[in-house]
Amino acid sequence: MLYSWLACMTLVSKAGPSYCIPTEISRCKNAQNVVIGMASSIDASKLKETPARFSSLSCNSRKTPQILSSESLSVGMKRGHRFVVAASPPTEDAVIATEPLTKEDLIAYLASGCKPKENWRIGTEHEKFGFENGTLRPMKYEQIAELLHGIAERFDWDKIMEGDTIIGLKQGMQSISLEPGGQFELSGAPVETLHQTCAEVNSHLYQVKAVAEEMGTGFLGIGFQPKWALKEIPIMPKGRYDIMRNYMPKVGSLGLDMMFRTCTVQVNLDFSSEADMIRKFRASLALQPIATALFANSPFTDGKPNGYLSMRSHIWTDTDNNRAGMLPFVFDDTFGFEQYVDYALDVPMYFVYRKKKYIDCTGMSFRDFLAGRLPCIPGELPTLNDWENHLTTIFPEVRLKRYLEMRGADGGPWRRLCALPAFWVGLLYDEDSLQSVLDMTADWTSEERQMLRNKVTRTGLKTPFRDGLLRHVAEEVLKLAKDGLERRGFKEVAFLNAVAEVVSTGITPAEQLLELYHGKWGQSIDPVFEELLY
Repeated sequence: MLYSWLACMTLVSKAGPSYCIPTEISRCKNAQNVVIGMASSIDASKLKETPARFSSLSCNSRKTPQILSSESLSVGMKRGHRFVVAASPPTEDAVIATEPLTKEDLIAYLASGCKPKENWRIGTEHEKFGFENGTLRPMKYEQIAELLHGIAERFDWDKIMEGDTIIGLKQGMQSISLEPGGQFELSGAPVETLHQTCAEVNSHLYQVKAVAEEMGTGFLGIGFQPKWALKEIPIMPKGRYDIMRNYMPKVGSLGLDMMFRTCTVQVNLDFSSEADMIRKFRASLALQPIATALFANSPFTDGKPNGYLSMRSHIWTDTDNNRAGMLPFVFDDTFGFEQYVDYALDVPMYFVYRKKKYIDCTGMSFRDFLAGRLPCIPGELPTLNDWENHLTTIFPEVRLKRYLEMRGADGGPWRRLCALPAFWVGLLYDEDSLQSVLDMTADWTSEERQMLRNKVTRTGLKTPFRDGLLRHVAEEVLKLAKDGLERRGFKEVAFLNAVAEVVSTGITPAEQLLELYHGKWGQSIDPVFEELLY
């Protein structure tokens, strides 16, 4: 039996500051019927003012689709009690609308992420390095595949396949995926409280360890591969990564290091309206260097100190500046969904997915794609799936999709995997704390924000800022985060303990590792694999 998972979304001609369309996921039960799920909170008068533009929809249409789909909403073939899930949905199998996409549709896609505060959720993602216990060498793809099969069979996950190759797992709203160098990533389900997200992380790590230990392998929580050279890192068999690997050296000197040797932890948070998105975007972008400092955890390269506290963050300064950075335009008076769409339209593309293959479109413009002028697929027009894919290839310090992604932190041990969402939830999900952050950062200049972003990679909380150090700002920010969590009423403040320790001492995790390296470890890098073992 073939199932299609469809996210059905109304396309509107305009998305104003308070015009947001929540969506629900619907399951297509057969080839004849489609349920379009829409939350009851949609303003009916707005629907009358801006009529929907859907044609008749069919689950198995061969026409060019215009409806949202994604890697997590993909075609699955049931086998026994589990599914084998396609890595990325063939666009010709998706639900369609006949009219070509417009810029207004792309704006409406972002606006569809708006939801009332009672529906705000927390999504946490983290990556980690797999290694062989005996040799400390990176896990090969064959070992990672064995691990994925083991987790799927023992803990009832669905397998995600690219052709005949396993590249990930899915269970409910959670997914496990592989980064280019085999970094093992959990993308967590959207949950209501930090207790739930931390429980999810703990359950995941238990499952991974249960299988990995039997294989003689382990996982390391750090922001940059501390021991092995780039040429020694295995390459995962995913089509999109071949395209990126060929393109990266053309646009920066550190892009391959980003792909194969970095790990991060990030949190994804919601907004209620365009105005709320703008406020959260500005607050989180201004404070992202503080998060980088607090979670700095990548001081080693090729077995020795590299001169940075966050090598992972430094790498983004010379990966591809067309798609990374601090986005000064977010602080312009005219900023909103439309301005982000304009930015994204001109970020060079990586690929287009057609007929179960990734087509190299590197350096080309999505703006040209909208007009049917892509040389890689001449005359063909984009779908919302193409737009969604393109948004995932943009890498600023804070990224806008149908939610906001905080992207400034290094990967680390499990306590800090719970601390990062606690930090940002306390600041952004409480109105008083959010407003205090905006007041605090209101007169920070673009040059100051960029200076902080550049310098924290080396000097962390000791970075000079105005009349003091960044540590003094971090103390105030941490208090706002604590107060915000207190007011939420879920007894979540303890999740900030790992961050509070860094702020109180002024010593980042990276500096703690460097002290061990020069002292107890006798300038050997190998003990880090035990120190930061999950």
